[in-house]
Amino acid sequence: MDAIKIIINVIEILLIGYFGFASIYIFLFALAGIFKAKKKNVIINKQRKFAVLIPGYKEDNVIVEVARRALEQSYAEELFDVVIIADSFQENTLAKLRKLPITLVEVAFEKSTKSKALNKAMEVIGDKYHVALVLDADNIMEFDFIEQINDAFNRGYKVVQGHRIAKNTNTPFAILDAISEEVNNHIFRKGHRVLGLSSALIGSGMAFDYHFFKTTMANVNAVGGFDKELELKLLRNRTKIEYLHKALVLDEKVQKSEVFSNQRKRWLSAQFIYFRRYVLSGIKELVFKGNIDFADKVYQMISTPRILLLGLVFVFTGVYALIDIFFESSTSIVSSQYWFITFIITVLAFALSIPRKYYSISTLKAVLTLPKAFVLMFLSLFKLKGANKKFIHTQHGTLSGQ
Repeated sequence: MDAIKIIINVIEILLIGYFGFASIYIFLFALAGIFKAKKKNVIINKQRKFAVLIPGYKEDNVIVEVARRALEQSYAEELFDVVIIADSFQENTLAKLRKLPITLVEVAFEKSTKSKALNKAMEVIGDKYHVALVLDADNIMEFDFIEQINDAFNRGYKVVQGHRIAKNTNTPFAILDAISEEVNNHIFRKGHRVLGLSSALIGSGMAFDYHFFKTTMANVNAVGGFDKELELKLLRNRTKIEYLHKALVLDEKVQKSEVFSNQRKRWLSAQFIYFRRYVLSGIKELVFKGNIDFADKVYQMISTPRILLLGLVFVFTGVYALIDIFFESSTSIVSSQYWFITFIITVLAFALSIPRKYYSISTLKAVLTLPKAFVLMFLSLFKLKGANKKFIHTQHGTLSGQ
């Protein structure tokens, strides 16, 4: 019995340690995100040539409008080309795209991936560009987006992440997805930059020195989570990633529970894969080279996603509260007070991170679906096997009747 008690106590300590650290971690960066990051001075005044790369897989519902809108920028039109990378599009869609002043690159792969599409496009369009700007097939840039990215390059950055915001909030899941992204923007982008660390990449609305991106991407062969692999490579080489909070790009949020589940399954799978791949190098970089940026990113690969963190801390807090009430002689080594403090810290981190515009009746209604979102993400943890070996497509296009 003593051995069992010791094992249970060790598990309890590990759990409160893991979730306690996770809650303090997000609170620290959420608090930092309230402030403004220090801005570097302009070191050169140059107008760069941009390749706006938009890969799409069966995105016939949205791609034509996205291509049209991508052409509407304040930046000089002769200094940017919109490159649509069309994978498995219908002929009718291709015909419409050919009528637009864009570059159309048609691709076909036995196993489609975003990294393959981007590498093929850069092979086709050549090396006449200074900046590669990557969008998703549903993204719409604000009018001055490219101009702001160019300004960041004038301040010496080689990698820049824009501020991706919700294009739609037409369903409860879309609202939750929009809030989730803003929480991550606040903690992992704005908060990190305020404290001098690199912004996290997000897969789109991001720009790179073109030659740098082309050579780096040639060694990226991820099926899912290519941005995570790219990010880890950049940070190991100590390349700082800038975040532009005012450079906005609209992104379509998931509208149905099954799409939400598939998307999160893909993300969770990528996190675990890259943690296993980089955990040892992350420790070595931190201990022997002081590379905090890289070690921080490796930790993020094993940290609990925010919805899961909030849900699991809530569950553990409730369980320990019930134990204290009904079992006076409990052998638990961890007091319910520790879990209550962890829960409060987690809630405060969310409160600091959620934009004021989401404090509304619509959000309150969407919160009612939060338990379903938590359950879907929790169940996804048991369905990750093989998820990184196949392409999981997120279908875009606004639901009718919404």
